[in-house]
Amino acid sequence: MADASDADVDPDRWSAELESKRAEKDEFFADHPQSPIPPDERDEFSGLDYFEPDPDYRVTATVEVHDDPEVVLMETTAGREMRYLRTATLEFELVRDDPDLQDGTFELGAYEIERQSDEPLFIPFRDKTTGQQTYRGGRYMELAPDRDLETDDEIVVDFNLAYTPFCAFSETFDCPLPPEENWLDAAIPAGERFESN
Repeated sequence: MADASDADVDPDRWSAELESKRAEKDEFFADHPQSPIPPDERDEFSGLDYFEPDPDYRVTATVEVHDDPEVVLMETTAGREMRYLRTATLEFELVRDDPDLQDGTFELGAYEIERQSDEPLFIPFRDKTTGQQTYRGGRYMELAPDRDLETDDEIVVDFNLAYTPFCAFSETFDCPLPPEENWLDAAIPAGERFESN
């Protein structure tokens, strides 16, 4: 699998690509008609807030594929429920130099909307930054493997790509909230910040 290993990743190139993606997203938020920033606030928008790129949060996860996926009902910010299928569980390890940050082995569910299996895997999560340094409703990641995953595959999960759902910027959006099984008992200071909670 093309994204299964970090062995050949050039850290400078990785960081430059990440910064380029962030600049591109800021441009979208500032100018695009589909930006979640309300039109009357776009002139004042000066860019999203991010944690510094940190390769410690680019982790290799071991995949467990669920051949008979369970339905998971996710509540939304508008009080509805959305039906997802838990199609895989990703197990990964966090090892950091900071004694104030909890290390260990963690799991995240990866989901697909029912009857939309061609979409990227959806990984909503909360962590110990939620509601403090990041949006109170949690953050999202997406994974688009280059082939169907199998149990015991390894895949890179880059928390530096974790993003804030659109509903944080406008109540016109209705966003699924991470299920309790994806509440991480660790701080993940990577990806997008959002302090106006």
